[in-house]
Amino acid sequence: MKTEDIYTYLNAQQTSQKYLYSCYKGRMEDAEAKSYRNCNTFMYYLDHGLRFYENGKNADQVVQPVLYFYGMVHLLKALLLTSRPDYPESTTLLAHGVTARKRKKKQYNFMDDEVKLQQHGLFPYFSEHLYSVRKFPFEKISMKSLFSTIPEMNDFFSIQGEEKMVYVGSSDTLLLQFPLHLLDTYHLTDEAFIRRLRGYLPAIKDIKKGPASISIDLMEPPDYSNSPFFTNMLDKGIYFPAHRDYLLPISEVVSHYLILYNLSMLCRYETDWWGDLLLSRPDLDYPFIIRFLKITSEKIPALIGEELLLRL
Repeated sequence: MKTEDIYTYLNAQQTSQKYLYSCYKGRMEDAEAKSYRNCNTFMYYLDHGLRFYENGKNADQVVQPVLYFYGMVHLLKALLLTSRPDYPESTTLLAHGVTARKRKKKQYNFMDDEVKLQQHGLFPYFSEHLYSVRKFPFEKISMKSLFSTIPEMNDFFSIQGEEKMVYVGSSDTLLLQFPLHLLDTYHLTDEAFIRRLRGYLPAIKDIKKGPASISIDLMEPPDYSNSPFFTNMLDKGIYFPAHRDYLLPISEVVSHYLILYNLSMLCRYETDWWGDLLLSRPDLDYPFIIRFLKITSEKIPALIGEELLLRL
């Protein structure tokens, strides 16, 4: 089944209830009752989330970040219901779970802007219960760092002479090849570099060092959701950070959520800056943001659809 088909399949009370029951059965008491209680909410979260995305694609760029952000929020809430039938357990979970700093009126640069993580709200909740992350290696993070975890953005960085990721393999194979120049950017010996990789690639079959790369054969496809490996939806390639400064073992869903949150706040509350960006296009913020909006509108529904498929 394709990712778009899972959304179609779940767009009915009966199929949603059976799907939730299969998620709950054997894991909790009253699985059937909870599946009946949540099936409508689950179905509407998915349906409304996709509607936000579809309307966003047809809307003016002025409002796209808001529509995509709330589309993502709805899809995440649906995904949470597959394992957390009592969500939301408290009103604190209704907050976004992240804050944006007040921007300076002059010389503001979106790429250098930061968001700060909060202890309560949707962000820490879905990070823990969907991606098993209770504590991040940062309290705040820049937009540039987050963009660097999205492989479809890498060609824009490359044009600027700042390659953030390197291609290491295809999602269709079990072979990964790491260029030897990574040893210089990571300041590691080949043995130390391989030891670091083992933490993210538990099912290694064989390792070979060649004249230009380190090749790793895997026994089975690894779980890339909480690792520094990211999949490009355009070429199906697996990408790895080109520099140790951008080694962030996080789900790409996290990056999209944080970027979209900041953009949605800017277009709602910083209308002068947002209007100037779209009309005057003064700097590289514009092409990066527009490229990101195009990518996220397709990739997040696909990534969450894949996770729904895995729960079948």
